[in-house]
Amino acid sequence: MIIQQRIEKKLTDEFSPSHLEVINESHMHNVPKGSESHFKVIVVSETFENKRLIARHRAINTVLADELKNDIHALAMHTYTDSEWREANGAAPDSPQCQGGSKL
Repeated sequence: MIIQQRIEKKLTDEFSPSHLEVINESHMHNVPKGSESHFKVIVVSETFENKRLIARHRAINTVLADELKNDIHALAMHTYTDSEWREANGAAPDSPQCQGGSKL
């Protein structure tokens, strides 16, 4: 749970989100039990206002650069402003099941 807590702190400090979820999805992948390598983040922040999706994702990648380099294998990002979050009815898309490295 150490990596998850670090992610939560960094995203909170940088984006002051009105809503934040950091979900460890490692159990959905072929990794050892208790791993912290696959995450989904839902960040709702007014700092995303008037920013394109790519700029939002780049900002998160910058904040989590060390974790992405050393700890995280996969990171799903869902970024919203408060009004976008309300329009989404407070729900982000579910992550797909792991394909186990197979080619589609």
